[in-house]
Amino acid sequence: MGKRRRVTERGKVGRRNGRVHPYALGGAAAVVLCGVGAAAFALVGPGSGADGATVDEKPVASGPPTAAEVRTTSRAFLDAWAEGDTAKAAALTDDRAAAREALTSYRKDGRFTKVELMPGKRKGATVPFKALATVSYEGKKKPFSYGSELTVVRRKSDGRTLVGWRPSVLHPELKRGDRLVTGEAGDPPIKAVDRDGGEITAAKYPSLGTVLDGLREKYGKKAGGTAGVELRVVRAGDGTGKSGKSAATKKDDAKSTPDKTLLTLAPGTPGTLKTTFSPKLQAAAERETAKRDRASVVVIKPSTGEILAAANSTPGGFNTAFQGSLAPGSTMKVVSSSMLLEKKLAGVDKKHPCPKYETYGGWKFQNDDKFQIKGGTFRASFARSCNTAFISQAKKLENDSLTKQAQEVFGLGRDNWSIGVSSFDGAVPVQADAQMAASLIGQGGVRMNPLNMASVSATVKSGTFKQPYLVSPDVDDRTLATAPRRMSGATASALRDLMHYTAVAGTAVEPMSGLGSDMGAKTGSAEVDGQKKPNGWFTAYRGDLASAAVVQAGGHGGDSAGPVVRAMLLAGG
Repeated sequence: MGKRRRVTERGKVGRRNGRVHPYALGGAAAVVLCGVGAAAFALVGPGSGADGATVDEKPVASGPPTAAEVRTTSRAFLDAWAEGDTAKAAALTDDRAAAREALTSYRKDGRFTKVELMPGKRKGATVPFKALATVSYEGKKKPFSYGSELTVVRRKSDGRTLVGWRPSVLHPELKRGDRLVTGEAGDPPIKAVDRDGGEITAAKYPSLGTVLDGLREKYGKKAGGTAGVELRVVRAGDGTGKSGKSAATKKDDAKSTPDKTLLTLAPGTPGTLKTTFSPKLQAAAERETAKRDRASVVVIKPSTGEILAAANSTPGGFNTAFQGSLAPGSTMKVVSSSMLLEKKLAGVDKKHPCPKYETYGGWKFQNDDKFQIKGGTFRASFARSCNTAFISQAKKLENDSLTKQAQEVFGLGRDNWSIGVSSFDGAVPVQADAQMAASLIGQGGVRMNPLNMASVSATVKSGTFKQPYLVSPDVDDRTLATAPRRMSGATASALRDLMHYTAVAGTAVEPMSGLGSDMGAKTGSAEVDGQKKPNGWFTAYRGDLASAAVVQAGGHGGDSAGPVVRAMLLAGG
């Protein structure tokens, strides 16, 4: 943008260093103010020059906001917000209507008073700030503080600097459609306990914060507690103070995020809810994920489907362990192998092609480091994780073959799991040509999370799908999902043979070393566009434990996710 120019009282257009500077024209200065604290520009219409010559309009400001503009705009917005001047604060954003509605709700529904907003040191156009306020409801009040940030942007149409509006400006927990609400909580608090009766808290198990929120929303009333008075984040929904679905009709799906309590003004009486979590395994899961970036893990008991542990590297963040939707890479070959075995397209010790390359549907597929196995068996291809061994069979399959196998035998992708909190049940869509072939090796449109892949290993170990759960169906008389059919005993035995061989002589040797004879595993790596390293996957069973982990951008599964699963299997042993 241009330099700031001073308007003087002189009745002429002055020149300095060859540039024209605006002064009062005809006794009055024509000035447009571009944003709070922005530079002033003179707009002189065509033909209105002092000597009758045409003078073009000056261009509006452009480019990133200056440091002065960021400072002035942010402070003006924060001052107006703190003073309760909702209209003025909203006018200083790039979405006046949305900002005004949110700022109005902040005081009306959130019950915030005595608001103080203190800006911190800016980082470019972003300004962090601390909010201090009092939250009041029917004679009950408490102080509340939190940190957030805003970003100053420049509007293209007129060059004005404004606050880029997003709900998280009000509070970092807010997403589109969410509100801050203070009042009687819709759901009574719960005292969640593990399988041994010990209390589960977010302080003790940081990864379970969002799980506890979900358990409260689903079981608060059923557990027998009474609601207190709270400030909470009410997720986008029907405006009733709930997240859009009644407890009776709400599906445990990946799109559902529970309401979150931020402040308790008057405590309610919690009801006790027993879960299937193992304190020993949950503690181990917390330790292992905390050591790594973007790691998630789940442990299941194959004989029952009980979820014994679940953890993520980012406490309080998105629950990838239960709700993630990621390509599972070669761990999906467990499901694909069951299909090939059933269709007699593969046999454990039968010859099976594993060339360097295989083309299908116009795509050229290859193995890691372009290896090949000449004259090898399916056992060797599975243990080495040969991609082309699976792609070569695509021409013999129907487009929905893998989809049916995943749904009918492993219970995946049917959108009917009810584990006790929100979960994503996996997806294996019907695809054609190259995408169908890619699905066989866990790419294409296939999407899973550690819960799904731990269930795959549990199904192999037990021989039949048992829906994972962390709250017994006896608590609310819900029906757990079942698979339409179980794999044959011969197929289950063959899969256990393949996974065991992979653990003792294939890509899973190092993580599974010394874990005995009753165990098996499969590694996986899933390429992600724009990501230097693939996501590393590992799924395994040992005795009556099954576990799966993913380390996003971790590289090879055996090196990144394998040690996480190993620690789980050892902790449960």
